[in-house]
Amino acid sequence: MATARPRVAYWFRTDLRLHDSPALKAALDLEPEVLWPIFTWDPHYVYRVKAGSNRWQYLLDCQQDLSDSILKLNPKSKLFVIREAPQTLFPKLFEALKVTHLVFERDTDVYARERDKLVTGAAKKAGVEVVTRYGRTLWDSDEVVAKNGGKPTMSITQLQAAGHKVGEIPRPIPAPDRLPDPGEMPLHFDQERAPTTVDLNAPHRSKADKTYDSIAGPKGDFAIVTLEELGFPAATTPHRGGETLALKQLDKIMADEKYAATFRKPNTSPAAFEPQSTTLLSPHMHFGALSARLFYWRAREVVEKYGKGASKPPESLTGQLLFRDMYFAAQAAIGLPYMQTLNNVYVRFIPWHLPSQHEETETGTVAISSKYHIDSPQANKWFKRWKAGVTGFPFVDALMRQLRIEGWIHHLGRHMVACFLTRGGCYVHWERGADVFEELLIDHEPASNAGNWQWLSCTAFFSQYFRCYSPVAFGQKWDKNGDFIRRWVPELKHLDAKYIYEPRKATRAALDKAGVRVEGDGLGNNRNEGLNIYPEAMFDFKERRSVCMSAMKRAFSIGLHGNDEAVRNGTWKQLFERAGETEMEGMDGVDGVGGSDDEGEYADDADADHESHHILKGRKGGKHTRNKSDAVKEGPMDRHVKRLKS
Repeated sequence: MATARPRVAYWFRTDLRLHDSPALKAALDLEPEVLWPIFTWDPHYVYRVKAGSNRWQYLLDCQQDLSDSILKLNPKSKLFVIREAPQTLFPKLFEALKVTHLVFERDTDVYARERDKLVTGAAKKAGVEVVTRYGRTLWDSDEVVAKNGGKPTMSITQLQAAGHKVGEIPRPIPAPDRLPDPGEMPLHFDQERAPTTVDLNAPHRSKADKTYDSIAGPKGDFAIVTLEELGFPAATTPHRGGETLALKQLDKIMADEKYAATFRKPNTSPAAFEPQSTTLLSPHMHFGALSARLFYWRAREVVEKYGKGASKPPESLTGQLLFRDMYFAAQAAIGLPYMQTLNNVYVRFIPWHLPSQHEETETGTVAISSKYHIDSPQANKWFKRWKAGVTGFPFVDALMRQLRIEGWIHHLGRHMVACFLTRGGCYVHWERGADVFEELLIDHEPASNAGNWQWLSCTAFFSQYFRCYSPVAFGQKWDKNGDFIRRWVPELKHLDAKYIYEPRKATRAALDKAGVRVEGDGLGNNRNEGLNIYPEAMFDFKERRSVCMSAMKRAFSIGLHGNDEAVRNGTWKQLFERAGETEMEGMDGVDGVGGSDDEGEYADDADADHESHHILKGRKGGKHTRNKSDAVKEGPMDRHVKRLKS
């Protein structure tokens, strides 16, 4: 009697593609009798992860493209979207479909790991074999951590050293040319609806949420969910997702060999639009519509062919992918505290304004999304104006408005607005900025988002807090005429280039000619007597930069980190008060030290290898001793920058 062939449920998550999918290959290597391509519509992401219409639309684009591609390989198959939490769905699905194997791509996100443990446990209980592979990153993040001594990779050099021990980055796997039939989908069981006591996306919904009205969708055909079902209005982003578009864009980029081979991120303009100056492949990689390994090898082959004059990591295209792997491995090692300051041994404690509220959960103490203490009404107003793009600093406002409409801004633009909100002006907690980016970015990657905000706030990965982006000089470096500002801040469209970055300095005649007035805070009506109204600047940047520099210097000298007892029990405040600090949570004040404007030419390529040295220096049993040299110690990238300047 012949042995029955496997009946495989393939669980798509953040791997919405057919090319270079190690997990899908593992599923097909089983030579299954039937294979169900399944996507479970997880309530955790629908209600407890902030996302506006733009990112939802991008996800739906990727799902529809994947389903269409599956259909082309097998007219009987498609992506079966099932509207129930995987933790409750799969135990019923195993029995109903007589599944023998569950296959999926591994994840490093904290929630995903906990979810996968529960599903794997249910599978084993049902006698279902679970097969997993990595595929989101260049190397397996867990293997990288193991080769890094069980510690997070806090620099590209650490990532490269650990990766070298793991082995060469695998070559991409071709897409399959056929898929097995899916078999029947008899869902003769009740749908279990998760409680929706928390809906972080309620502010974005313009209609009733009908996501879970039926387990197989309105027509019972397991179709892709629509924005209307989710209750969201139409997306405003011009950017669309999907494997087909991702591969076409990759081909287009690599066809321009000079661009791809000599790409240097610090030399790309954050003010460029239509088209942008970078690849815009990050959202495709976030949803798994594009393999990071395919991108890496295509870029590497172009560089090797180009030869002399080609760029190298960390500035090159491959360098950007290494940064991404660095953050993924750091998240894999640190776990739950990675996304926050509290209990994070690797993040410096800075007494920012608007600190997060926290709650106790089964997995530990976590920051509550979008919930924070308003210790300073002034700082809260600055935060609201920053988020709305009405700071009175036109380049900041243009970037924040582009983010809200398109769901994307250039990486250096992200650097500038992040520095402005934290150590470069507002002294607002980096977790507030990370919350906003989580909500608005179409390429929001939890590991990269938290890591980049820690980097730009100089709380981890990077320590040169004295390097501060100027909201005026930084934009002028790329776009002296202010075309980017005119595109996104139409109130200033006709203002003379002499004043476009600092309209508060414009003469009355110049403002009248441009048909604009500078007044108010931008949070009210933006028109008055037929004139455009642009808000006054929130503060004097040079004064606030000085205040922030002084506060950062004191915080670095005190040397607390997120896991220190003084941070957990609140006695940190006494340490800062004794040090004479006045610019901190619950207080305001002015005290200055010198700093330097950073136009951005070296901001993106910092190695930060010195960072891990400082973090570990003086630590015993997870505690930190004060080390005044931490603030200014010269590291490898400091020396690299000096060589570039000389």
